[in-house]
Amino acid sequence: MARVLDSGVQQTIEFRIPPVNPRWIKLGLGIVLVAWALLSTYYTVPADAVGVVLRFGKYATTEPPGLHFKLPFGVDEVISVPIKRQLKLEFGFGTQGATNPDQASDDPQREKSMVTGDLNAALVEWIVQYHVGDPFLYSFHVREPGQTLRDLSEATMREVVGDHTVDEVITVGRQEIEIKALERMRELVKEYKLGLTIDQVQLKNVNPPQQVQASFNEVNQAQQDREAMINMANGDYNKVVPRAQGEAAQKISMAEGYKLKRVNESLGDASAFQAVLVQYLKAPDVTRRRLYLETMSEVLPQLRDKTIVDEKITQLLPLTSKAGTEVRK
Repeated sequence: MARVLDSGVQQTIEFRIPPVNPRWIKLGLGIVLVAWALLSTYYTVPADAVGVVLRFGKYATTEPPGLHFKLPFGVDEVISVPIKRQLKLEFGFGTQGATNPDQASDDPQREKSMVTGDLNAALVEWIVQYHVGDPFLYSFHVREPGQTLRDLSEATMREVVGDHTVDEVITVGRQEIEIKALERMRELVKEYKLGLTIDQVQLKNVNPPQQVQASFNEVNQAQQDREAMINMANGDYNKVVPRAQGEAAQKISMAEGYKLKRVNESLGDASAFQAVLVQYLKAPDVTRRRLYLETMSEVLPQLRDKTIVDEKITQLLPLTSKAGTEVRK
């Protein structure tokens, strides 16, 4: 019932709602329930994930990627866990637009401030790359596995950096620190059953505090100059010493060859002399005359303008050798 005033005249208008048929209400509710059931009986798991199915809030099964069916009306609940996605945590800095809520920290300056084993300060930035290895443990064993991994990673890096000097952390010991931190993180992740797999630990920018940056750069430059001079000296050493060693080895080899030659010649001469001695002892006169004649045949051709006088011969006879030398007896 309503009252409407029109030009000072009061009139009464009556509205009546027609009665609703209960059958239509039941039919509408049935359609809604059927639609809800149809929409809640299937789900799709992305290609880089698996579906963890909960039935009445309790773990039931793990389904691979693709289209699957489940019990409707909220009986089955599905949690998508990205097991093939490479995730990372950044310490001491943060990348803008990151989709992983645990990737960066709200206080990066506190994270990267560390004390080394020789009680020096250093600013260490690093990255931890990981992926989900066990969907069940990742979903149910730890309440916040990503944040827990951040805490473990920070504690591990501070422990490893505290075992090294500042020079090792900034220069030569970076790879060793990465390896030790990776091994230690894997042990802790397995011990705490986070369901995660650590793939890599990588140190990024490692610098001393800003207050001592200039002094540290000078010390670092001096060390680099020293290493350069040592490398130059080693280069000269490697060029000169092997060459001298080669020349020495060559001379030693030549001397040994000459020694072997002289020894062999001496042994040959001794053997020849022994052979001659044996023949000489058999017939001394014949051997003496043969040696005399052989010697004269070798000596006389080399003489020039010489006269040989024999006391038994009074007349000098001119003799000419093969070389044209005149010989007189």
